[in-house]
Amino acid sequence: MTEFIANIHFQALAEKDPQDVCRRTGCHYNVADACYSLPVWGSTCTIYPHSSVIHYREQKDQLFHEYFSLFAMHYLLGAKNIEISGKWVSEKDFAGGTTFFRGPHEIPTHLISQKYLNTVSGFVKRCELLRGGPLDMADAAYCFKITSGIPVAVLYWAGDEDFPAESKILYDSTIVEHLALDIVYALAVGICHRLAG
Repeated sequence: MTEFIANIHFQALAEKDPQDVCRRTGCHYNVADACYSLPVWGSTCTIYPHSSVIHYREQKDQLFHEYFSLFAMHYLLGAKNIEISGKWVSEKDFAGGTTFFRGPHEIPTHLISQKYLNTVSGFVKRCELLRGGPLDMADAAYCFKITSGIPVAVLYWAGDEDFPAESKILYDSTIVEHLALDIVYALAVGICHRLAG
């Protein structure tokens, strides 16, 4: 799961102070194995910066998209030790977001809406399987703690004869303090695939 990650990023992580990385991200560093373990969405991502290896502890019905490795790497490299704001925003609210998140970078929330069509119960079941916490938004919505500093909300509206089913991802407003827009996109793609999985 490392084909999207340049070796320079592994090298950059290998050069960082593990104590600082752990303080900023809430991860754990294993001195003996020279690796980081980062809790990611109910699982654990283990990164070996000196051997350029990343792997997840996965269950077969809860697999991670390969973009999650890209997200995890950049989170360890750039996350800040700041409080979550509690303010939900869309990708279009970020500086430059309206221009960036379209065309090839349009977030594929259609994967979720097409998967569940008009069955709110199917969406709810999947979100609960993935340890989501219910939110009072849309026809159904759940919050997921991707990492300790990255909560997201996934919203779902059932369709009818006039409007198709729709889904949307919201982010804590602090996400852009941790991640560049292209990594937010990578994370969003991973979220859509996992919810539609």
